[in-house]
Amino acid sequence: MTAIEQTEARPRGTRLPRRARRNQLLGAAQEVFVAQGYHAAAMDDIAERAGVSKPVLYQHFPGKLDLYLALLDQHCEALLQAVRTALASTTENKQRVAATMDAYFAYVENEGGAFRLVFESDLTNEPAVRERVDRVALQCAEAISEVIAEDTGLSQDESMLLAVGLGGVSQVVARYWLSSESSVPRDTAVQLLTSLAWRGIAGFPLHGTEGGH
Repeated sequence: MTAIEQTEARPRGTRLPRRARRNQLLGAAQEVFVAQGYHAAAMDDIAERAGVSKPVLYQHFPGKLDLYLALLDQHCEALLQAVRTALASTTENKQRVAATMDAYFAYVENEGGAFRLVFESDLTNEPAVRERVDRVALQCAEAISEVIAEDTGLSQDESMLLAVGLGGVSQVVARYWLSSESSVPRDTAVQLLTSLAWRGIAGFPLHGTEGGH
């Protein structure tokens, strides 16, 4: 369960276990950051949304940046785990491509808009934010590249180039699909993107064979 799902409007003064309170605050912060962006968001707004006093908020998070980074860590990890789960879901390579593409579509479609913190942050000039965003993109590409290298025998550098391309295309198209309110159903969109990607990746023969995948 994500922080946003655990956020409930509670009367001020309601005592919660520390972890539950932290999740509540993260959920409230996510709503405010997604709606307003980092710069326009205020700790007052987040405390009000969570139904707590500012001192309670500051007991858990010393400042707005600490709160933002905690959310970013949470949602970067969610993306990475989604990609790893997709890659491990099958040993059939075309299905792996489809599952990985769908992981990005599911991520951007997830209620709460957390993907905006990762892919569309207005704070990418902050080194701590930039480092996290770049790291999760690299980690996702590394996970994809391991499968490519194992199956094709391409070098690590060659596999990474292909993996960065697949990951980049997936998230850019998924975000366009969502923002454009496309009439194309998600399953169809994933199928289209998978067909495009597969026509390219299938051109690399399986390691130890002379044919395609």
